Amino acid sequence: MHAVVTGGATGIGAAVAGRLARAGAAVTLMARNAERLAEAAEALPAAAGEVCDVTDEGGVRRAFDHAVRRFGPVAILVNNAGIAPTGPLAKISLADWQRVLDVNLTGAFLCSRAVIPAMVEAGWGRIVTIASTAGLRAYPYASAYVASKHGAVGLTRAMALELASTGVTANAVCPGYADTDIVAASVRTIVEKTGREADEALAALVKANPQKRLIDPQEVAATVMWLCSSDARSVTGQALAVAGGEVM
Repeated sequence: MHAVVTGGATGIGAAVAGRLARAGAAVTLMARNAERLAEAAEALPAAAGEVCDVTDEGGVRRAFDHAVRRFGPVAILVNNAGIAPTGPLAKISLADWQRVLDVNLTGAFLCSRAVIPAMVEAGWGRIVTIASTAGLRAYPYASAYVASKHGAVGLTRAMALELASTGVTANAVCPGYADTDIVAASVRTIVEKTGREADEALAALVKANPQKRLIDPQEVAATVMWLCSSDARSVTGQALAVAGGEVM
């Protein structure tokens, strides 16, 4: 079975790729950084890296063509590539706004579109998009990210309905603040802009989680693995929060 994980070299993507590989899947990791891809793929059995900018339609097509030639048709797609810049709405440039939508939403669309025909032909497939609690609620100073992740959840639900009779499911997993490079960058931004200590900045982020902690990427990976199993064949169009009770 061939699985593709975008943004697969670090953080949640790397955790998901590791779980899939250890379960026996051949895994294609996609990301923009060739060096990180090579390191991540080397650490896994039956894995390869494919440099891909998910916002580039032609690049996505070429990357998936290469991946299919290497490992066969894609049975599992995990849309994980994402960016999360922050700032007041009034100060976000149109270019920054568009970049977030391009990576977080259009990227999921392009990658999903690339795998759906073969999944439908096979009568089985799993598309899992790593959204965020920002796809289920709003956060201040993250308007572009919130909009993109709400869009990702909506895209997931639309795909699920279109594919419901085909054996292909589409779901979103919505983590709260997780122990990833993106959250580490957010902490640094808070420190730089407010003068707070790093511990204070981190506490400000996790306070929304009733468990008062960051989410472990392996918890997200475990949820993805279940959605990819045959036991979850009736679960489609869902946005599952992995967030310690932040969203109910």
